[in-house]
Amino acid sequence: MRNIRLVLAYDGTDFHGWQRQPQAPTIQEELEARIAKITGQRVTLYGSGRTDAGVHAAGQVANFRTECPIPCASLVKALNDILPVAIRVRKAEEVPAAFQARYSAKAKTYRYRILQTAICPPFLARYVCHHPYPLDGLRMALAARLLEGEHDFTSFAGSDPARKEKVPPEDSNVRQVFHSRIRVREELQMMVYEIRGSGFLHHMVRNIVGTLLEIGSGKLTPEDIPAILQARDRGKAGPTAPASGLWLVRVEY
Repeated sequence: MRNIRLVLAYDGTDFHGWQRQPQAPTIQEELEARIAKITGQRVTLYGSGRTDAGVHAAGQVANFRTECPIPCASLVKALNDILPVAIRVRKAEEVPAAFQARYSAKAKTYRYRILQTAICPPFLARYVCHHPYPLDGLRMALAARLLEGEHDFTSFAGSDPARKEKVPPEDSNVRQVFHSRIRVREELQMMVYEIRGSGFLHHMVRNIVGTLLEIGSGKLTPEDIPAILQARDRGKAGPTAPASGLWLVRVEY
């Protein structure tokens, strides 16, 4: 039995997220069906995380087990030949049996792109959050840095009915953020928020971005971040930012 790791890129706009769902197209379902067609075996694909509906990926990682002897390079070509154009397999490699894409992950990096042009070009609309209003990038950058470190991120966690892990309530929403930065690309009239952490809660990055937008707009201040974290109350943070601007760019092992 071989254990195959895939590195994936996808446009999530027309999918209901990563995880298989009844009567709704998902990334996992599309990949499992195409892998089964090539290998002749039904497989279960384990992803590093469940990206939400409309969220994109440039470096999602997944693995599956198979007895099929097709070389990895040939598997990449065969899958890309029959997958929808919105999903590409960037790489396939054989890994040790103990590897599991989700539980073996050490860190993940997400990027969120905020376009500030007056008019959003149609060829960017699926891949950015269009926000044509003034934002104070310095205030947003200061606030972003305050999220670094180990915190309870309950205030930034959306309700997740699919979450089944049985974990102690006192630390279930504790995560470590290694890097949280805002970069302003003035030539493109775009802000890029990047966050690298040990793991992320449901809607956590989008809720952080929604809060940063409130800070950039003057509705909140950077000094509000510690109080929001301490409150452990979703109602204290900002709204959930649109899915279109979010990308999973890298998973580390």
